[in-house]
Amino acid sequence: MRIAVAIPCYKVTQHVLGVIGAIGPEVEAIYAVDDACPDGSGRFIEENNRDPRVRVLRNPQNLGVGGAVIAAYKAAITDGMDIVVKIDGDGQMNPALIPHFVRAIQKGKADYTKGNRFYRPESLRGMPPVRLIGNAALSFINKLSTGYWPVMDPTNGYTAIHTSVLRELPLHKLERRYFFETDMLYHLNIIRAVVRDVPMDSVYADEKSGLRVSQVLPEFMRKHLKRLFKRYVYLYLLRDFNLGSLYSLLGMGLVMLGVAFGASQWWLSDVSGRAATSGTVMLAALPVIVGIQFLIAFLHHDVTQVPSEPLSLDIADD
Repeated sequence: MRIAVAIPCYKVTQHVLGVIGAIGPEVEAIYAVDDACPDGSGRFIEENNRDPRVRVLRNPQNLGVGGAVIAAYKAAITDGMDIVVKIDGDGQMNPALIPHFVRAIQKGKADYTKGNRFYRPESLRGMPPVRLIGNAALSFINKLSTGYWPVMDPTNGYTAIHTSVLRELPLHKLERRYFFETDMLYHLNIIRAVVRDVPMDSVYADEKSGLRVSQVLPEFMRKHLKRLFKRYVYLYLLRDFNLGSLYSLLGMGLVMLGVAFGASQWWLSDVSGRAATSGTVMLAALPVIVGIQFLIAFLHHDVTQVPSEPLSLDIADD
């Protein structure tokens, strides 16, 4: 298979040549995307790079990491590449791991692979505590919104994808900035692509992230809730109506019924000054308890629906 590497370049002139130099001979093409970098990353690479595999792409305006990667994806599809590996240009992702990321795709066991820094305890030693806790929390929220329950470390940008799967994705709809990796997983689940984690360690260099948790957290939560709702409606109401659909509707209905009945009885009790009877309390609590059990059953069903048959194999057969 023809392997390409996509490198988003934005203020990475101190590290990007080292990253390019560490990419092994298994890679046929390297797309360095100058995302309207104020340091002139594209010009810097053209003037100092000696690797003939490198091709500099330029975005006319800054589109974020997603916009840069999508530009490389489109170039790889046009050039007839089979797999595109995305690594950052800041030196925090080891290019020596590229063979590990493409192996499952080459063997027909995955459509998309991504790094997982949580797989081994040894991998966490250099991770800042705030990033460790934040990624763990985001991983659980990501499982809900994307449906990939076995996947951890959703913000990890070290990824590889089969170009046949890229052709099935609505690239124009993908998020362009920090939510790009999560949005990729959401869209991959919609087309039922197989995603696998690849254990890796991270190297924390002197580059500072532009991500500010206090600023992006409300936006991230809003986008996660939106994708959770869209995934549920599309997969459980529009594309199919199955046992999980029944569990979820019964669960939500019973919980709302119990809460509504309990709230009304509490209001009547407060107005009349009479305490609610034990029977009334049980009538309010029972639908909530049963409803929660139905919702747990729905989550269990959702876990079992993680895609397991690689989409790229079906496309190849066609």
